[in-house]
Amino acid sequence: MIVIIAGTNRKNSKTRVISKIYQGILSKLGEESIILDLANVPSDFIVSALYENSGKNADFNKYRQVIENCSKFVFIVPEYNGSFPGVLKAFIDGLKYPDSFTDKKCALVGISSGTQGGGLAVSHLTDIFNYCGMHVLALKPKLARIEANTSNGRITNDLYRELLENQARQIIDF
Repeated sequence: MIVIIAGTNRKNSKTRVISKIYQGILSKLGEESIILDLANVPSDFIVSALYENSGKNADFNKYRQVIENCSKFVFIVPEYNGSFPGVLKAFIDGLKYPDSFTDKKCALVGISSGTQGGGLAVSHLTDIFNYCGMHVLALKPKLARIEANTSNGRITNDLYRELLENQARQIIDF
């Protein structure tokens, strides 16, 4: 099973839309997946599940357990202020270190409203996952102007759809 992480806590985000599209692609390829949406993590986890409180928040521990029990991930990463959302970094910080990601595998998809497609966000996250010992798939689609390339829960850009399908096949075989 592959865990798809919608990397923002913004409600009704395009990140969630792309996560659902990706899940559909994996399903068509015969791969089971779940979406872990950071919009649903406990709102107080930054103070109740990190550092001296690590492992003490029962609601956040459900997320930790999913991460610990999975070996492959797809991160849908929006670009916020030239990087990825702070909630994603805090989420990573709340996981068991270093066991959560060591020797596991992931794929990254960058998205943005602007023209960069989340390239900086994906680059920063790649550095963090390399530090954590996770193997990052080389193909990292960067989906720029995401609002103009999606409609009614679908990707309208053929290249974007092809990139996601290629990456999905690669993460399955990775």
